[in-house]
Amino acid sequence: MAGRPFWSGQLRISLVSFGIQLFPATNSASEIAFHQIDRKTRQRIHHLNVINGDQPVDNAEIVKGYEYSKGKYVIVEPDEVKKLRLETQNSIDVAQFVDLKELPPYLFEKPYFMVPDPKGSVEAYTVIREAMLQAGKVAIGEVAFGGREHLVAIAPYPDKNARGLMAYTLRYAEELRDAKTYFGGIEEHTIDKKELALANELIRAQSAPFRLGDFKDDYEAALRELVEAKRTETPLPVAEGKPRAEVINLMDALKRSVSESKEDRSHAHSSRRSSKKGPTLVKSGKRSHKAA
Repeated sequence: MAGRPFWSGQLRISLVSFGIQLFPATNSASEIAFHQIDRKTRQRIHHLNVINGDQPVDNAEIVKGYEYSKGKYVIVEPDEVKKLRLETQNSIDVAQFVDLKELPPYLFEKPYFMVPDPKGSVEAYTVIREAMLQAGKVAIGEVAFGGREHLVAIAPYPDKNARGLMAYTLRYAEELRDAKTYFGGIEEHTIDKKELALANELIRAQSAPFRLGDFKDDYEAALRELVEAKRTETPLPVAEGKPRAEVINLMDALKRSVSESKEDRSHAHSSRRSSKKGPTLVKSGKRSHKAA
């Protein structure tokens, strides 16, 4: 069972409207969570809502406030926020359709499964999804939840057998920093044609179909090993030192990399990307990224 939806409402495309539900497509429940603990007593530290350093404040008296100048706030009551009835609180109006390639990767924020409302029209959902698949288009709209309005992109799930739609929250233009601030200082450099040819060869040698299951969070696994060792009072995992890279010029580095990549590809593809990602806390030899 999928459980309760995160958001439910209508998806509207011109005069076509049908019920939908959004479910978060990511799961953070498996992540290691740390609490603040007093070192001496090993008791958890709790934070109190106080003013002037020590005067407690009841939860019912805490409201939202916007600081319009230093130390001066406009108070906004919870009921006032609820009265801001945006249409996008109950529906997603599709403003336009675009090609997926028009959306740069840095715009994407968080994915959601978009499923048809059980009480709504599955037929309309299915027809629109199939039409989007055939057209190769992504729908753009807006939706309000979590105390703000979000720009969203709606696209068919990549696996055609899943028969579903995905909704991705996108970042608004004003949320993005100016790239020129960071890239503007990069000086123009004359590219050596031989180095470029080798770089292209290296990329070709390292190219392969992307399989998400080949990768896992090594840092999370290392943290679990550390926590388990401390819990069971067994020797702590020892960090495996990486050999120091030899300083060589770019041409030599490219030649070596191309040579090693070709050797790697001559071996079994299952060990194609072994032991080069993420910190390793235990000496376990060469290991694959494939999740168990």
